Amino acid sequence: MRTVNVGLIGLGTVGSGVAEIFARHATDFRRRAGVDIVITRFADRDPARALALGVPADRFTSDAADVIGDPDVDVIVELIGGTGVARDVVLDSLRAGKSVVTANKALMASHGQEVMETAETHGVDILFEASVGGGIPIIGPLKHSLVSNEVQSVLGIVNGTTNYMLTRMAEDGLDYDTALAEAQAKGFAEADPTADVDGLDAAAKIAILASIAFNSRVVFSQVPVEGIRAITPEDISYAEEMGYTIKLIAIARRVNGSIDVRVHPTMIRADHPLAKVNGVYNAIYVVGDSVGETMFFGEGAGSLPAASAVVGDIIEVARHIGRGCLGLVGCTCNEDLPVRDIGELTTEYYVRLLVSDEPGVLARVAGIFGDNGVSLGSVIQKRTDESGAAEIVWVTHRAAEHDVQAALASIRAMDAVQAVGSVIRVEDL
Repeated sequence: MRTVNVGLIGLGTVGSGVAEIFARHATDFRRRAGVDIVITRFADRDPARALALGVPADRFTSDAADVIGDPDVDVIVELIGGTGVARDVVLDSLRAGKSVVTANKALMASHGQEVMETAETHGVDILFEASVGGGIPIIGPLKHSLVSNEVQSVLGIVNGTTNYMLTRMAEDGLDYDTALAEAQAKGFAEADPTADVDGLDAAAKIAILASIAFNSRVVFSQVPVEGIRAITPEDISYAEEMGYTIKLIAIARRVNGSIDVRVHPTMIRADHPLAKVNGVYNAIYVVGDSVGETMFFGEGAGSLPAASAVVGDIIEVARHIGRGCLGLVGCTCNEDLPVRDIGELTTEYYVRLLVSDEPGVLARVAGIFGDNGVSLGSVIQKRTDESGAAEIVWVTHRAAEHDVQAALASIRAMDAVQAVGSVIRVEDL
């Protein structure tokens, strides 16, 4: 039986999960893969992590180059994260003729083309299932099981931190700050939650999914993104009253020969399957012309769920090595579809305003919407506070993004408008 030697670089949350799964199932992997897979080298800047995992001193190094340069290592697993050192590790490994498994969404969303082309040039594999959805299988299905389809759309909840926060805000009336503090206390959110709450994590993931689904390169910088900082319990209450749920949705659609891709808080019908996805769970919804509607659901983050996807990729690469068939499915971005400007989006909009409670304000606001070609479907005035400010909620008919934004710019300039509280797109998924 062929032995495939693995070098594991990065022993943090996911790396420790990979080591745990191997300790538990290494014997099973021999049977499933038909090869003997052994983690022979470990690298991390912090030797204490290796010590905590019981890694023998002669198999550990604090220099990733030692692992990459080891002629006996066949596969490099990069679990450092980021686009600095990690990019060098991945590219150097591929150039050394070693296949790579990574969970690095930032790298693949920003430098995916460079990485994929380097792997192809050197005839090795680059697998990255754990970069999107943690333990949820989605990249493999898009590249293999659903390849017979023209994918119409891929969208979903791909960030567990924000989904947990919005769930707590909806179910228990928590405000944003309280929900964030709770998520941090439970370990779901980082001390600096920017990547999650501002939608950047989700934007990287949808760039990867869109590239694969539509066979056309989409990079992180092309994804318009808005986070959840402005969402309030009042917005969630209004949405529920109208039969909607608010989720941070990553959206990619094929539209008239272009790609509509974006991330933002979205009001979706309460009876849609994605509306029922709560807590730290993720779900990715794919629509193909032949298969119809499919949904992939599960835990999107955490040590073992993400490690499960990483180890699955390691086993797949080991099978390829054992059979001498590396590089079978490389970069599939062989189309050149433009990414559509978000200004061309047409949908409905929820707008919550805080205005002075005085005659004529409603009419003036409605007039500005009308002057910009935005038709209003409904208006709700719920309450007036002690200062005499009234909270008004408007819901538009379908309108163009650029028209809505032009109207809002004029509305913000009105003396009677104290604040534009929230602007949330309403999507018919």
